[in-house]
Amino acid sequence: MLYNVFLIAQVLIALSIIGLVLIQHGKGADAGAAFGGGASGTVFGSRGSGNFLSRTTAVLAALFFANSLFLAWMTAHPTDAVTESIIPAAVSEKGDSKPAPAANVPADVPQAAEAPAATTTPASDIPADVPTAAAPAEAT
Repeated sequence: MLYNVFLIAQVLIALSIIGLVLIQHGKGADAGAAFGGGASGTVFGSRGSGNFLSRTTAVLAALFFANSLFLAWMTAHPTDAVTESIIPAAVSEKGDSKPAPAANVPADVPQAAEAPAATTTPASDIPADVPTAAAPAEAT
């Protein structure tokens, strides 16, 4: 829940920064002068909106940075509620997980054949002239 709140705040801060940057004009462009030029009667005073907008952008950038670090920390250190899987897994007595058995599989779906169990050949069935790993063949 807390993660979602900070994620929404991150998006809103990002959109605010984009809006503020688009509102500001460049230092040499003075595009605002084309629309009247008289800045003394504006809302932000005779200094213009540069100081207010640039400081607001800097504050939002600092908030964006801090929020990014916090979201990264929350992702790296998840709580139990976040790590719960929506995929069920059967856990054996040994603690290792096994895939859950398929439930209600239609009859027309082919089933995978089980692999045969590994068998070992008794030592009495191995001919004497066949080299084994324990007794390598003599070099001639």
